[in-house]
Amino acid sequence: MSDPFLRGELVTWSQVYRLSRRLAENIRASGYRPDAVVAIARGGYVPARLLCDALGVYDLQSIRIGHYEGGARKNETARCYSPPPANVRGLKVLLTDDCSDTGDTLRLALEQLRCCGPLDIKIAVLHHKKVSPVVPDYYGRRIVSWRWLIYPWALTEDLSGFIAAMQPRPETLDEAVRQLRIRHGIKPPRSAVAYVLALMKQREAP
Repeated sequence: MSDPFLRGELVTWSQVYRLSRRLAENIRASGYRPDAVVAIARGGYVPARLLCDALGVYDLQSIRIGHYEGGARKNETARCYSPPPANVRGLKVLLTDDCSDTGDTLRLALEQLRCCGPLDIKIAVLHHKKVSPVVPDYYGRRIVSWRWLIYPWALTEDLSGFIAAMQPRPETLDEAVRQLRIRHGIKPPRSAVAYVLALMKQREAP
């Protein structure tokens, strides 16, 4: 992790549902009627499913693009780890992810999808960060002041990455909670932090 004091924000399930509903309303209002939704794995899985339900789209596919791993650790370049969907030729596609950040993931996903011959592609994300050079067609919320967004489906992974990068490593639950607040400005549930500490201990056991 490049910044041990990376600012974070916890995103709740209630916020996810609210933003997904806003996204669906904006998409309907624009007149766009996707034939298929393609999720960028893994962050786009949940938003894509919620949009499918709200828009009445049954065809849900995915493409796996990787840029971050182990919390906020960033690889040099985004990579495609799976073949692009083969069943989108001639279809109107809604490409979906949790957020737009560096733009690399969305750019690569677009390149891969365009090779499959869709009729049209539009992008939808829950959060659009102002710094992203790729501006989605639809987004639920615009983030002006950059921070690391911690979605409920990535809470365990992100907390693990944050705690693993702490020097010295916190030895108690209270210390881990305190350091997460000081270093990253977040107050996750103590039960979630305890669970992560237990998992990390199991993984490190001989």
